[in-house]
Amino acid sequence: MAPDFYNKLILALPLFLQLVGLLFAVVIDPYIRRTHRRWFLIIIALVFCLVLQGLSEDWVEDQGNMWSIRTMISVIGYSIRPIIIILFLKIIDTQRIFIVPWVLAIINIVMHSTAFYSRICFHISADNHFERGPLGYFGFAISGLLLFWLLGLTFREFTRVQEFETLIPIMNVLTIIVASIFDITGSDLMPISFLVVAIVSCCVFFYIWLHLQFVREHEEALMADQRIKIMMSQIQPHFLYNTLSTIQSLCKIDPDQAFVTTGKFGAYLRQNLDSLSNPDLIPFEKELEHTKIYADIEKLRFPSIEIRYEIMTQDFELPALTLQPMVENAIRHGVRIREHGLVIVRTYQDDNEIVMTIEDNGKGFDVDAAKRDDRSHIGIQNVKERVEDYCGGTFTIESEIDVGTKVTIRIPQ
Repeated sequence: MAPDFYNKLILALPLFLQLVGLLFAVVIDPYIRRTHRRWFLIIIALVFCLVLQGLSEDWVEDQGNMWSIRTMISVIGYSIRPIIIILFLKIIDTQRIFIVPWVLAIINIVMHSTAFYSRICFHISADNHFERGPLGYFGFAISGLLLFWLLGLTFREFTRVQEFETLIPIMNVLTIIVASIFDITGSDLMPISFLVVAIVSCCVFFYIWLHLQFVREHEEALMADQRIKIMMSQIQPHFLYNTLSTIQSLCKIDPDQAFVTTGKFGAYLRQNLDSLSNPDLIPFEKELEHTKIYADIEKLRFPSIEIRYEIMTQDFELPALTLQPMVENAIRHGVRIREHGLVIVRTYQDDNEIVMTIEDNGKGFDVDAAKRDDRSHIGIQNVKERVEDYCGGTFTIESEIDVGTKVTIRIPQ
């Protein structure tokens, strides 16, 4: 067997290892969709055949007098490349059928199959030498059209999602185009074609791109789940029951106040529900209005509570359900035990930060002990995480037993 074949086999070994590693990753990945897994497995099988085709073609050429076998191997190689590109299209858009690309791929197969009885595309001579025909670059033309189709699809995807990771499939397409140009202009420079190396590498990068998409979608699902937990943590059953009982009592002794309270209660519930579908920041005025509605309802049951608002600035945005849960905690776990419970909400500007504080004269608690308690209130934890993640802000709690608690939220302006 010729030394060139062994050199080519050694160079192909890293390509085989990449394909085996990719196959293992695709099979065990729990996040990959079933359709993507199916298309990827087919791509890996075809690329594996493409690498084998390149190796077997040289081996058959060294044997001599096997023109029919080498013709069949070459037809397989020319047929596989457009199909791989179409499957890349399916990876990006699993819903479309891509009728035109499949028709082009079938035409490409038919045209190159004529090599058994015609020299229109290519011909293998009796001594096993490859000779390109008048339409010898037909397969390259078909692959080029499909590559530009793939490039347009990836650009559309980038425009749609506006995510940096979409540059990966764009770079993949450009890499395949450059590799094809190198193969056309300098096919003898590499023992293994540039295109084969590029396709194997692009398979790996396509999988990385898909996995980044899975991670982003998983994070979005977690954020949606977090918003549900936030809403559920705020719509406490005891608050619903107590508010309905209060409205029921007011219907007998003060129908006008019952009417007003019912409207406020509906506005409170609507704001909690709106927070589920609104992951973006909201104006502080809207959050303050929601907080005042909640506080007014609670003051009907606890007239000794005073909520004082010292608003020095309100031209900023914050995550929904940030202020209201802190006022709720101050009332429920702090000032209700006082003869005169006081909660003070302040906002002011400190250099390039907006500072918001919620301070009460309640019973206080041991902050260090609360940090060690894994059962800390989910509402507080969610507020802290969202202030840090959405705003790049900070969230701190200071508390002293029998003196009170102060929550400080700093949001960069």
